[in-house]
Amino acid sequence: MRCHINQKIYMNISNQKGFSLIELLIVVVVIGVVAAIAVPAFQKGIWAAENGSTIAAMRTISSTEVGFFSQHGRFARLPEIQARLSDSLGTTIGDRVVRGRYTFEMSPITPSDTELRTAFTVTATRSVAGDPTYKYELTQTGQIVQLLP
Repeated sequence: MRCHINQKIYMNISNQKGFSLIELLIVVVVIGVVAAIAVPAFQKGIWAAENGSTIAAMRTISSTEVGFFSQHGRFARLPEIQARLSDSLGTTIGDRVVRGRYTFEMSPITPSDTELRTAFTVTATRSVAGDPTYKYELTQTGQIVQLLP
């Protein structure tokens, strides 16, 4: 009787079910393929969201410029726009505004009052190592043009 019990225990141990090495490798490969497809799509989604936010900020700059021009007879510099918008565009660094991965600046960087009586140009540039460079331009016409890529 004692041998009979040992045989049952041995048979239960040898008949245990689990995953084989091949099954685990297949699961790892499938996860790798899904990740290889998902990561670039996720990055494109992030870029699209950043670009959309930047275009919305440029539209805000454009409408603020129109209001500033009607009150002062000239267009505003970026720090003046920031002050009007309670610093909601981003972080002011000198004559530039940084919002996320985008840097907004005027061309020329510090335009004179005389230059601002007739025109303005604001560019938004996203330059991150390893990623494509995006650049948008806004002029006094209110049009936003994508310069890069």
